[in-house]
Amino acid sequence: MNSFSSEYECKLDDKGRLTLPARIKSTLPENETMKIVLKRGFETCLTIYPHDEWEKIYEKVVSLNEFVKEDRLFQRMYLRGNTELDLDKSGRVGIPSSMRKYAQLEKEVLLVGLGNRIEIWNPDVYDEYLFSQQEKFSVLAEKYLGSDEVSEPKQQSADEEDDLKEAS
Repeated sequence: MNSFSSEYECKLDDKGRLTLPARIKSTLPENETMKIVLKRGFETCLTIYPHDEWEKIYEKVVSLNEFVKEDRLFQRMYLRGNTELDLDKSGRVGIPSSMRKYAQLEKEVLLVGLGNRIEIWNPDVYDEYLFSQQEKFSVLAEKYLGSDEVSEPKQQSADEEDDLKEAS
């Protein structure tokens, strides 16, 4: 499994190409290093999946029942505009203009590694998004990382009890 992490400040060239940082390229599976899938994110960003990760997601989406209205809607919305791209020998990938427009990408971009995928953000949009989500993030941290256990009061040793008596 791929495991992308960290944030990378990058630039698009005049032709809308992005050069992936060496650390990201080295995390791509060897047989997939020249092929990725680019799609619109749920928020105002783009998402890059290595081809092997995309195949897992794609299989889930296309296995939905086409005769169920919600399933069809999800398939259309999720698969809309996904693009299979090849990296060139320099590790560059061209981002289609419609996708650059969707994600408000200009010269400066921010790549955010998120486990099995990488998101591409306009840095200003990303900062604004994170700032607007601070309170929700706190709630989610408690939900996902907070302990459900109530910690028991620490038992004091006889020496600690004597120290407390002497101090009072």
